[in-house]
Amino acid sequence: MPIPPLYGHEGTRNRLVGALASGRLPQALLFEGPRGVGKQRLALWLAQALVCERLGTGVGGRGTSAAEPCGECQPCRMVLNLSHPDVHWFVPLELSKKSGDADKQVDVVQEALAEEMAARREQPLYEAPSGLASHGIAAVRLLLRRLALKPALGQRKVFVIGDAERLVPQVGAEAAANALLKALEEPPANTVIVLTATAPEALLPTIRSRVVRVRVARLGDSVVAAFVQRELGVSGQRAVAQRVAAADGCIGRVLATGEREDRGGEAAERFAAAVNAGPVGRYAFALGQQPFQARGGFTEMLDGLLERLREQARSGGETGTVVRAMAQVLEARGLAQGNVNPQLVAAVLGGDWERAGTAPE
Repeated sequence: MPIPPLYGHEGTRNRLVGALASGRLPQALLFEGPRGVGKQRLALWLAQALVCERLGTGVGGRGTSAAEPCGECQPCRMVLNLSHPDVHWFVPLELSKKSGDADKQVDVVQEALAEEMAARREQPLYEAPSGLASHGIAAVRLLLRRLALKPALGQRKVFVIGDAERLVPQVGAEAAANALLKALEEPPANTVIVLTATAPEALLPTIRSRVVRVRVARLGDSVVAAFVQRELGVSGQRAVAQRVAAADGCIGRVLATGEREDRGGEAAERFAAAVNAGPVGRYAFALGQQPFQARGGFTEMLDGLLERLREQARSGGETGTVVRAMAQVLEARGLAQGNVNPQLVAAVLGGDWERAGTAPE
């Protein structure tokens, strides 16, 4: 089943195609914007434009005056079916099996990524990855391995790294990390790398300095309404209006069942209340976390805290305070994914917030 059409973002699309047609498209880009606004879909649209037989020659050359990939040539159809051999979409993974051997772990990631792409071909309207999904060092090694290959079908390769803020640094893997930085600084000829991030501040400064940042803005209500009606089959003015209001300009938000987000939001609210209640409350909350079995739920809680902080920033909260609190949550998230006891992480984060008065309202 092909992925749905890209809705909205006409201004950004026109600028990207203009840069492509004039041979000025950067080879390393970062699409940043709110969760669910369509950053990865926009990146796949750009990949389609780069390989489209009718649109132009892509990186380093001048193309036609067409404003959109045709959607009809074989490369376009393959991108829409997530089967183009030169378009590589990396998404965060939560691996069910692991290997102590580095090469075998790359194979594990490759298999898991193939399974995820097969699932998205079957159901292209997908939800956000789980709280523990990440881009591990094996995924970076797989990306570097594919970067070294020549294009299989056309003249160029495209790499999309979704939710790039989930790139996990790992002690002892500095060589692979440095190789990724070099690849971003000097990508192979006829290769474009597109990272997407909801929280670009979570990316390493060395990564941010090597990409051209593109802000992906929220969509208008009419665009979201069109998506809800055409792609989800929702009818009735009231039902459509409810979906549009819940989306807040981000189509991806209407796709979630809401269960994971609700759990994270409720847990975040309880954590904030515990911090505001003083030491007894925050320690009780921390000790209530399951030390080993509930890291998925704990990370969902941290994601809920990040969303509350972003809402606080959008509503005019004190910028410096909110940014510090977000940095602390992101650090806690990294620790949780690195197998640090959630009880300890919650206790430290709660203590930091209580001393600084930075808990979200």
